[in-house]
Amino acid sequence: MLFKQVVGQQDIKNRLVRMVHENRVSHSLLFTGPEGNGKLAVAIAFAQYINCLAPTGGDSCGVCSSCIKYNKLVHPDLHFVFPVIKTTSEKNPVSDTYISEWRELVNENPYFTLTSWLNKIRKEGENKQGAIFTAESSEIIRKLSLKTFEGKFKVMIVWMPEKMNEATANKLLKILEEPYPNTVFILVSNTPDQMISTILSRTQQLKIPALAENEIAHFLADKYGVQEEVALGAAKVANGSIIEGIEQVQMSEDNQFFFESFKQMMRHSYARKVKDMLAWVEDMSKQPREKQRNFLNYAIKMIRENYIMNFKQPDIVYLTSEQHEWSKKFSPFINDKNALMIAEDFALADSHIGQNGNSKVVLFDLALKLIISIKTGVES
Repeated sequence: MLFKQVVGQQDIKNRLVRMVHENRVSHSLLFTGPEGNGKLAVAIAFAQYINCLAPTGGDSCGVCSSCIKYNKLVHPDLHFVFPVIKTTSEKNPVSDTYISEWRELVNENPYFTLTSWLNKIRKEGENKQGAIFTAESSEIIRKLSLKTFEGKFKVMIVWMPEKMNEATANKLLKILEEPYPNTVFILVSNTPDQMISTILSRTQQLKIPALAENEIAHFLADKYGVQEEVALGAAKVANGSIIEGIEQVQMSEDNQFFFESFKQMMRHSYARKVKDMLAWVEDMSKQPREKQRNFLNYAIKMIRENYIMNFKQPDIVYLTSEQHEWSKKFSPFINDKNALMIAEDFALADSHIGQNGNSKVVLFDLALKLIISIKTGVES
């Protein structure tokens, strides 16, 4: 991937190029920032740039033997680590177990969520969360102990390092403390605060900002051929995330599912229909855990937007036209008396499900709290 193929982030690209020209490439980099800002795309473009045989004009040449292999993600000195899923047939999976699927997804579009990735490798009926397991640490050591095949550097891109278990994190820490020669680690994280502090202290952090609305709109119009008005509307709702922008244009099934589920949950709560809420809980608990958690975070966003709607400041409300129309009637029930309470209850449910709590119990407990919270808002 060339730098010019990465959406926006020109300041970050310039900084990385200067780093190479001034011979200041750190052996361990940490790219952080909000989801959907293109961190992974930047990481791959930077890896290609430092191994390009004839870089020019602040970018890779795109035609040398190294670039050709990087374009297909098959360069022998490029390695990836990412969350995977344990299955009955794969009890000790590592990233290379799913490397073909990974290359396919990244080459198709380097802007995607953890859920999108896990859905690609998850078999029907499975409900397990993704992680970077202990077996991965041995693979990392094995790969890095080899000499470089063709490139100037061996590059290991670790996507979502916050998903490493403790044993893997500690082994990675040892490698960062005693780095292999001509090796560059690039950690790409949405939530670095969930990583162990000693790893953070041994990396050079590069905070990558959210994308500008015009950058997202231009990308959407160019890639998906939508009208300028549609692209601008999607970019506004995206709130700096190109992933959100793509989802708005494509109106993904998950996105529509979350909206319909949210409306049902709120209606049952308002009407105090416990029997209907139980049926809702039963259906939601059958979804994969990652999907349940994504719904809960979607709901938190919707609560926030509906609360903000009460301030009559449309410029800071990020809703689609469909969501906005529905929220006109719902938003008055989300106010100073219950907005924070509801958001905290959803966040707590997300935490409990993330810790493998019983989904039915967690969701029904949330539903009962919501009935009380909505009543509080109605009575305000």
